[in-house]
Amino acid sequence: MVQPAPDGGLETITYGELVDRTDRCAGALDALGLDVGDRVVVESDTSADAVATILACATLGLPFIPVSPGLPDERLRAILAGAEPALYLQGPDGRRTGVDAPIGTGRFGPDGLRTERAPAARGPRRRRVVTAVDTAYIIFTSGTTGRPKGVAMSHRGVVSFLRGVRTFDLLTADDRVAGTAPLQFDFALFDIGFALSHGATLVPVPRARLTWPRRFLGFLRDAEVTHVDAVPSLWRPVLRHEPEMLTELTDVRGVLFSGEAFPPHELRSLQGALPKARFLNLYGPTEVMAISVTELPNPLPPEAERLSIGSAVPGAEMTLIGPDGRVVDEPGVVGEIYLRGPSLFTGYWNDPETTRRALVPDPLDPASGRLVLRTGDLASPGPDGALYFHGRADSQVQIRGNRVELGEVELRVAEFPGVTGAIAAVLPHDDEPRLHVFVTRAAGGPVPDAKNVADFVRAVLPAYMVPSHVHVVEAFPLTANGKVDRAALHAFA
Repeated sequence: MVQPAPDGGLETITYGELVDRTDRCAGALDALGLDVGDRVVVESDTSADAVATILACATLGLPFIPVSPGLPDERLRAILAGAEPALYLQGPDGRRTGVDAPIGTGRFGPDGLRTERAPAARGPRRRRVVTAVDTAYIIFTSGTTGRPKGVAMSHRGVVSFLRGVRTFDLLTADDRVAGTAPLQFDFALFDIGFALSHGATLVPVPRARLTWPRRFLGFLRDAEVTHVDAVPSLWRPVLRHEPEMLTELTDVRGVLFSGEAFPPHELRSLQGALPKARFLNLYGPTEVMAISVTELPNPLPPEAERLSIGSAVPGAEMTLIGPDGRVVDEPGVVGEIYLRGPSLFTGYWNDPETTRRALVPDPLDPASGRLVLRTGDLASPGPDGALYFHGRADSQVQIRGNRVELGEVELRVAEFPGVTGAIAAVLPHDDEPRLHVFVTRAAGGPVPDAKNVADFVRAVLPAYMVPSHVHVVEAFPLTANGKVDRAALHAFA
């Protein structure tokens, strides 16, 4: 790995050093009496010590739950309540307080893992045997009920997907992969596995560099990065403010993106600055980490209006199912994406009802007992059989690469004093799609202040779920069947 050093330069951590750190951390965790299945929260940005910590957890069969340092306290409390972890860990500079017993606490760093409060005894124990179907990690995402939803992924699921990616010959041991996602986002875990499974170098980009295009590009250049994995919205300010500086990235030969649609005109601009790079579109929900890796032509043809998500990696399959339950294979006809393969998640943590709605009997072979993932994503086949994404069938959206349930935003805004109703929507803007919220207020009450509403949301939800625009309306327009007419509501923006 290559990461910023205390002196302002770059520090290199070899694979041997990473193994030593992992072994030391595993030894310290094992001494705490934790058993297979005991959950461990790891709060950190991506670093060598954070990677060593999650690898140590995986070695011992301890499902790790990554969270970011900027996560609001109330959000973290909801995750702790849902996951009931045995241990909470943060890096040496972590400032989080208020994690109560019986959860144990500790810190990890270059000198190993130091326990601050030992975890409570967990009751009956398994033998120390880690199986492929045991939970490797739990990613908490936005949930429609206002409660974070924990996606539990098995060791088999992670390994099977990474093996599928290896068939594309994307990396060599000489490559350097820049990771830009926060550790709590599943694509940060992909970057770690992607680089390490190829013997390549992982280069986590410091969070402070990501919001400043010149500093971001300067870090990529100085770290001699060859591959960059970033959501499309991260490139938008770069293209607006520092397009000429992109030409300095002479080492970059691969650009991966995921998490949201890349507007074709912006992709063409980025390709124009990096004409020799391969551009790879990764598709897949958190429930599979990802399912497809599609290389796009550079340059993108001028007539292309949508980007292909191709087909599934070897060993997996994407199928389009129409409202009648039949396969959709006619070009241009939209269906819902169903996924089958060994990389499927095992379920939502402690939420069997939501799990049953997502993991459903295979509509093409219901007698087999096999379960497939009903994604809620829409796509259509192209003339060559490749799939083209058409958005969501429900209220789930992507904001700066992060999955957001609009219902969760609406629930929080509706709790603001004086607000009687809230409807959230993502609407296009010149620079990037933005989150809007339309609210109604109590009769005769004051008009809610947009800044106060945003601060109220920010106290509980991550920054990407904070609305950038708040619109007060007298009443929500309704359709003929009594539902909110969202299209008519958007006219108030």
